Amino acid sequence: MKNVDYIIVGDGYAGLFFAHQLIKNNKSFVLFSEGKKSASQVSAGIINPVVLKKFTTFWKAQEQIDFLKNALQEIESYTGRNYLIEASIHRIFHDENEQKLWLKKSGNEDLLHFLDKDFKHLEVVNNSFNTGKVNQSARLDVNSFFADLFTYFENNSQLIKEKFDYSKLHTSENTYQDIRYQNILFCEGMGVKDNPFFSDIAVIPNKGHHIKVKLSTPIPENITIKKKHFLFPTYNGLYFYGGTYDREQLHHHIDDSAVEQLVKGLSEFYPYDFEVKEVNFGFRPTVKDRRPIIGRHHENKNLYVFNGLGARGILNGCFFSKRLYELIENDIPLDEEVSLDRFK
Repeated sequence: MKNVDYIIVGDGYAGLFFAHQLIKNNKSFVLFSEGKKSASQVSAGIINPVVLKKFTTFWKAQEQIDFLKNALQEIESYTGRNYLIEASIHRIFHDENEQKLWLKKSGNEDLLHFLDKDFKHLEVVNNSFNTGKVNQSARLDVNSFFADLFTYFENNSQLIKEKFDYSKLHTSENTYQDIRYQNILFCEGMGVKDNPFFSDIAVIPNKGHHIKVKLSTPIPENITIKKKHFLFPTYNGLYFYGGTYDREQLHHHIDDSAVEQLVKGLSEFYPYDFEVKEVNFGFRPTVKDRRPIIGRHHENKNLYVFNGLGARGILNGCFFSKRLYELIENDIPLDEEVSLDRFK
């Protein structure tokens, strides 16, 4: 019988950032990865402290940005690579009113460190009213982040490449097959709906598409362009453009209407020819109040859930992984805004 401090079920941002907390604190664990690409693994990897429709920020934005940068440096100490891509977001303004609103809000205390007051004109793309730069924005090297951490887990016998079978979990004995555990963390995204312990939590699927395109004329390499969606370079000469938001069309195949929306959106500001080379989609687990769902099972006190990260999976997953760890290990209460108990 193998003894571990934790079993982690799920291989998105929540699971991997929580695994980092365990590595940092010398806790033993195994992580179950079904092998399917999660919404996290096909995400854009955008790190953005500003809501770019309204030019507002969100709860604990600065704390989350600072915490993420520190965590990525800690992860680099054992993977040998830092996954932070210093490529600031440049938001294309639609008109003069947006420029004025940006400048007005840049003076707000919670936004003055994020909204740059010096507008910039970009070459190649249409931006008649210039662009606003989001300071402290960046991207995560998503492919390398997941590939390197999975390799690290596998090399340390911490990765189990199979679907977790709830029927083989014996909560009265704290065992799963030949593993004896102290705690289990479920961070399965929309897969939580099949979890008999947490199937009633209030996560809502939000389907997102993105396309990979080949541009006939390249754009600057060191920025991320945002109008309706995000555009930035990836690999092999391709560019990422996305992603969409859809709570209605939730079938598990590509929506032609979503692809059409993306092609139209890119054409509005990129005036040259481009070719769609790849289409991907995933299901973000979202919550009505836009805050994660974290907490302890009401009966089985060593079963926990970490879900509902939504479109801010990187920031939420990294920051709240520590809060969850402190709840489990030190019984430090969670913020009411993210606690599972708020739905009681």
